[in-house]
Amino acid sequence: MRAPLQKYGRLKTIIRTIGNAIGTVFSMSLVSTATLLSVPAAAQTSVTTGKPAGGTGPRAEVIHWWTAGGESSAVKSLAESYRAAGGVWIDNAVALGEQARAVALNRMVGGNPPTAAQFNTTNQFKDMIDQGMLNNVDAVAQRDGWDKFLPEIVLNIVRVKGHYYAAPVDIHMPTWIWYSKAVFKKAGITTEPKTMDELFIDLDKIRAAGFIPLAHGGQSWQDNIVFTTVLSNVGGRELYLKVLRDRDQKAIMSEPFKKVLLTFKRLQSYVDKGSPGRNWNDATAMIINGKAGVQFMGDWAKGEFSVAKQEADRDYGCIPGFGDKSLYIIQGDVFVFPKTTQPDQIKAQNLLASVIITPSTQVAFSRNKGSIPIRTDVDANKLDACAQKGLAIMKDKTRQIGNGEVYLTPDQNGALADALTNYWNSNIPVEKVQRNIISALGS
Repeated sequence: MRAPLQKYGRLKTIIRTIGNAIGTVFSMSLVSTATLLSVPAAAQTSVTTGKPAGGTGPRAEVIHWWTAGGESSAVKSLAESYRAAGGVWIDNAVALGEQARAVALNRMVGGNPPTAAQFNTTNQFKDMIDQGMLNNVDAVAQRDGWDKFLPEIVLNIVRVKGHYYAAPVDIHMPTWIWYSKAVFKKAGITTEPKTMDELFIDLDKIRAAGFIPLAHGGQSWQDNIVFTTVLSNVGGRELYLKVLRDRDQKAIMSEPFKKVLLTFKRLQSYVDKGSPGRNWNDATAMIINGKAGVQFMGDWAKGEFSVAKQEADRDYGCIPGFGDKSLYIIQGDVFVFPKTTQPDQIKAQNLLASVIITPSTQVAFSRNKGSIPIRTDVDANKLDACAQKGLAIMKDKTRQIGNGEVYLTPDQNGALADALTNYWNSNIPVEKVQRNIISALGS
């Protein structure tokens, strides 16, 4: 998983908001576009073999940004499932989500679309639907009964006006609390914190024992994860929705939300001086190496623990939230299917959509990726202890909730992140921050 996309507007502003790279990409002529980024299928390689792709089954060229160790293993499992179903997987990995989406959109505009492209489980691709740039996979979704097992939040993203335009691959939860078992032991902490107040007590113990209490990467999207963790655990479901979904000014100026902001700011006092600009995986490495005690980060962090040969509940702990009613914030990835009328490509798209959703593929992918399956009717015994916790929570629909990008426009989400990062790094009165957030969410 990479930092979630912060800005993404109507199609005419996609050029400007998908990332700085896409502005350059879209400003090229279509001829230049096709020349620069159209890679012949013959030059592609199969991710399952590392050799030139061959075979006679449906050929699916898939653009994605899964390039890290655990991510590569996860996408390999998808490719193997697709090949087992009779298809040929043509891998096109592009580092960084913004770049991968830019390449996919550029290819579509240039008349040489891939078979499928990775996007996040957000409104990132809604403009493409509105502009008629995507094929639907209704036949597969209706045949396999996606509406029977997909969480409502995911269903409302992939199904638009009755048509299914994306196949969900996974569910990530961005607000897990990870901790080092070794550091906890050395700090004299014998039980997991059950409330935010208990967590602060443990952070103080960790600092007193000579360790960094909170491993954090000082980047806007990581600051936003810390804020969301506090909002969901301290504010609760009602306040979470009033602020992010309803943008209720009264709720934002309320004492409960002020408490959320003050708690968020208090956590900043537990990070080290090297925090600004640190990558998330480097912060995770601090937990792995026993230099820090706690990190707030999505469950994609498990890929780093796995590469380090560490196991959940043995070397590190994972807390999805405080209390038996804590929220499970749904984030994740989908594949969209660029518009095409070629029968062989439509066949490949439908086969890929079908393969992605199968229980066996879902489990194999999640074991490598650190996510949980998008369906609960899978063999949980094959998943790690943290994933089993997440899957159990997902069975309670009252605990499911969308991430900020589901409720906010990209501009609002970006403005909120800017306000939070400014507060995190500056001495600003909390009342001013509340007003800044009202302004940000009204953008």
